[in-house]
Amino acid sequence: MKLATWNVNGIRARLGGVCEWLARHEPDVLCMQETKVVDSDFPFEALSELGYSVAVAGEPGYNGVAIASRHPLSDVRLGLHGDGPASERRLLAATVLGVRCASVYVPNGKGVALPSFVEKLRWLERLRLTLDVSSNPSDLLVLSGDFNVAREETDVFDPAALRGQLHFHPDEQRALARLLDFGLVDAFRELHPGVRRYSWWDYRGGDFQSNRGLRIDYVFVSTALRARLAHAEIDLTPRGARKPSDHAPVLVEIA
Repeated sequence: MKLATWNVNGIRARLGGVCEWLARHEPDVLCMQETKVVDSDFPFEALSELGYSVAVAGEPGYNGVAIASRHPLSDVRLGLHGDGPASERRLLAATVLGVRCASVYVPNGKGVALPSFVEKLRWLERLRLTLDVSSNPSDLLVLSGDFNVAREETDVFDPAALRGQLHFHPDEQRALARLLDFGLVDAFRELHPGVRRYSWWDYRGGDFQSNRGLRIDYVFVSTALRARLAHAEIDLTPRGARKPSDHAPVLVEIA
């Protein structure tokens, strides 16, 4: 089973690149974040022509998550435990081939001194609560998406300069570690210990060309799937394309 995650930074703006990538890699599941479109305007037809059905949870201009699958999607659920109908569209889960797949878009936090940073930490804690009430570590579970947190020094281009800043703050790292303590492992890091590879680069200042990036996009799998991890990669090709997302897709294969 091939699963991927990609913050597309606007599905309509990146549709050509997304469809190209799907045709080339043919993942069974692609979890998308920052689709930035209401559900009625999502380009279902373009993905359907490639053999994908799509579950979506969008809003105009911001946020938005989706799951595209080459197989039937079942038990589709939106949001964190306790969310209301007006909550931001940041979490969508569905079952595919017996595996529970979730597309996650963690709030950015904006700045470590701002109330939005505290809200980011609370959101991560609520995500852990959602797992506690809806899942079990023995389940076949994949939690993937843009988590807006770099876990380790090898996940940032300049640890000394970035330590304590947004995306590389110890409070964020503790919150993410608590999420993983549910019984999840980082698929890329499991197969590539110590390797420096990034998934996000600022559009400004030639950061991609200079490889000044962060690894903030993850595929986390439950311990029940750990031994079945066969391959994990971050595909840099779409990031170097014309009009790219600022994120690169992460692709994982489970035997």
